[in-house]
Amino acid sequence: MIATWLAVGALALGAFAFAVLVLRLPREGLALFGAVLALGLAGYAWQGSPGLAAAPKAPGGAMNNEGEAMVEGRAALFDRAVPPPDYIVTSDAFARRGQFADAAGLLQRGLAENPRDLEGWLALGLALIGHADGNVTPAAVEAFNRARAIDPAHPGAEYFLGYAYLQSGEVRAARDIWAGLVARSPADAPWREGLAAAVARLDAMIARAPMLQGR
Repeated sequence: MIATWLAVGALALGAFAFAVLVLRLPREGLALFGAVLALGLAGYAWQGSPGLAAAPKAPGGAMNNEGEAMVEGRAALFDRAVPPPDYIVTSDAFARRGQFADAAGLLQRGLAENPRDLEGWLALGLALIGHADGNVTPAAVEAFNRARAIDPAHPGAEYFLGYAYLQSGEVRAARDIWAGLVARSPADAPWREGLAAAVARLDAMIARAPMLQGR
């Protein structure tokens, strides 16, 4: 059990390093990203303890922090020399307050008129996951798939989908998504080395945790 949690901690550090080196979050964004990592580890603890009752819903403050980190992490992947469309700006304001249903509704209306908006599909996938209390829903997977179809070379869809799976305790699913991204990434992609190391940590964690094997 101790070895498993050491591996989980190493993975969390790897995800934090990814936020620093690839997402390049500002200092305040890193603090919020760290809070989301902590929430993800707490969620894994509940998933790994089937004898316990379901975890209570996170309080409003934690959900607000999660929304802030979602917005900051996604926005850092895009050039802000060109401002995003108004519907993304407005939906981000809702997401920052943890109002993910409102954010998703705005994004769906905006994407109906702008179906090739990569950032919009990423934002929708994240908003849908937030609305589902961190669970990966079919609608969220579809949103990330639409983003990936627009630009297969962009890492956002697979990175955020993999992280969402990890946060919800679906460790093997996260590992498979990230391993696929590594396999498809160019050798010189700036995220490839760090993500490959995260996949290796997941493999080590799975090997040491019988509960994760064969899932």
